[in-house]
Amino acid sequence: MSARLLAGLSMVGAFAACGADDAVPARVLVFSGTTGFRHEDSIAAGRVALSERLAAEGIAVEATEDPLRFRARELAAFGAVVFLNTTGNDLLDADGQAALEAFVRGGRGWVGVHSAADTEYDWPFYAELVVTHFRSHPAIQPATVHVEDATHPATAGAPSPWMATDEWYDFRTNPRDTADVRILLTIDESTYTGGVTGADHALAWAHERAGGRAFYTALGHVAARWDEPAYLDHVAGGIRWTLRRD
Repeated sequence: MSARLLAGLSMVGAFAACGADDAVPARVLVFSGTTGFRHEDSIAAGRVALSERLAAEGIAVEATEDPLRFRARELAAFGAVVFLNTTGNDLLDADGQAALEAFVRGGRGWVGVHSAADTEYDWPFYAELVVTHFRSHPAIQPATVHVEDATHPATAGAPSPWMATDEWYDFRTNPRDTADVRILLTIDESTYTGGVTGADHALAWAHERAGGRAFYTALGHVAARWDEPAYLDHVAGGIRWTLRRD
């Protein structure tokens, strides 16, 4: 057994030892590193909106673009990590990847916003987290989104139909085809032009396939979304769920 694998297994045990539902820290690391396209306005708006909203719920937020924060000792202080409009490959080095995998497998949370699906195409564990990667998108335009699961904290209270303007992602595979994935939002392709997925087009989902909780939403390209109460409720609800505060 390799030294790296042994170290990874040890880290999983360390997170699991303090991963009981009542022991997950009410603290979130918001990571917005990019090596591809950068959603500068949406990243800036998201940092502010999430910090203010989650602070009101007793959840502390720290924003970073430093990949060296992804070490077991650093991550131990957090209950969840948010990949806020990250893009590109090689955002984390091998040690960082091992630390994030141990973090989630040890019972902590991961949240992906919008272009988190356009991130780390070559990292198998990340593919397990995000479930499917970005394929393409048409022009930004209004469309109709539907709530499929109104019992999840990320969608409880969300309008359905939800009329919104955003950059509507198509994905490489249908997340519904992956076992144990809970579909939360879908989009009606007949209400906009350029979608290529078809009738069953998921936009947000959640799962616990990797040991901890993972939530992804494709919404969030447009910075103005962070001024929309329903959208902020959606993301904050997903974060609360990954922190086991549901």
